[in-house]
Amino acid sequence: MLEFDPSADIQALRATFSDIAAVVDVTALRAEIERLSEEAGAPDLWDDVEKAQKVTSALSHRQADLKRVTDVEQRLDDLDVLVELAQEMDDDDTAAESLREIADLQDVIGQLEVQTLLDGEYDDRPAVVTIRSGAGGDDATDFAEMLLRMYLRWAERHKYSVKVMDTSYAEGAGIKSATFEVDAPYAYGTLSVEAGTHRLARISPFGGADKRQTSFAAVEVIPALEEAVEVDVPESDIRVDVFRSSGPGGQSVNTTDSAVRITHLPTGLVVSMQNEKSQIQNRAAAMRVLQTRLLLLKREEEAAKKKELAGTITASWGDQMRSYFLYGQQLVKDLRTGHEVGNPAVVFDGDLDGLIAAGIRWRKRKDDD
Repeated sequence: MLEFDPSADIQALRATFSDIAAVVDVTALRAEIERLSEEAGAPDLWDDVEKAQKVTSALSHRQADLKRVTDVEQRLDDLDVLVELAQEMDDDDTAAESLREIADLQDVIGQLEVQTLLDGEYDDRPAVVTIRSGAGGDDATDFAEMLLRMYLRWAERHKYSVKVMDTSYAEGAGIKSATFEVDAPYAYGTLSVEAGTHRLARISPFGGADKRQTSFAAVEVIPALEEAVEVDVPESDIRVDVFRSSGPGGQSVNTTDSAVRITHLPTGLVVSMQNEKSQIQNRAAAMRVLQTRLLLLKREEEAAKKKELAGTITASWGDQMRSYFLYGQQLVKDLRTGHEVGNPAVVFDGDLDGLIAAGIRWRKRKDDD
């Protein structure tokens, strides 16, 4: 007789899923989808292309949110049938299939649970991520390119839409910097825990002494806002430089000076864009990112002032948030959460969900303290 009773595991899954469904509010989500569907079906929708893109993007995101929840609900119902079948038929293969489905659902529901923690003002927005190489010469620029590939592979694994907006190649290996946008539900809330200084320790492939080299790269994550209406940027406060887009080794991507670099003179913030087809498009994209950075800077300054007036001091994340060890003990360790992965290769290939989930839970605990 088959000894197989996963009822406790299934009950725990259903309890967690019930909490998630309450937070998501499926009824309200369906109503929002219905409203957006009506807007998307308007015959004059595409008379205003920008508005149409916002409506269709919002509808796609809400439909994806609903599908994630309803798919899990259906899988839980199917799991009950599968378990019952295994018990009635006393079948080892069906029981093993049930256990595999339970393990997979534990992972999927765990990810959904993490998403319910994303309740910040901009958490549901797409994300604009900038990677900059730091100290470490060729190792640092190579590391920056490794991080770029890591995040692009992560997005690819999740079938998220990604648009590389700007890349500055190093004279030697790798990149000086890169900026890309991830357009997916809760992309900003998810990726914002990746912001900070990343550290790589390895035997340098660029030196002949087989010595350990430590290099750094900075990751910045900001929300992609439709309009940073609270920030007015006078023309007198910016300097706009145009230049020719280029690829690795200085090879020309096009023959026109379409790339744009905007410097905000009062703060020194610099934003460059080169991957749109025209100078006008690159300037518009750069201005959106600059306005968002200025908006966030303004709010950070206001929050810091309030904390100062209140007399409270809280610990910051610090400069270094994660270390990647590629010599001796192979390890990736998040210094905030303590989460470790013993196989750096899978991390650099985009397997970041465990590290990100730990970061989101860590941040939520810090916010609740």
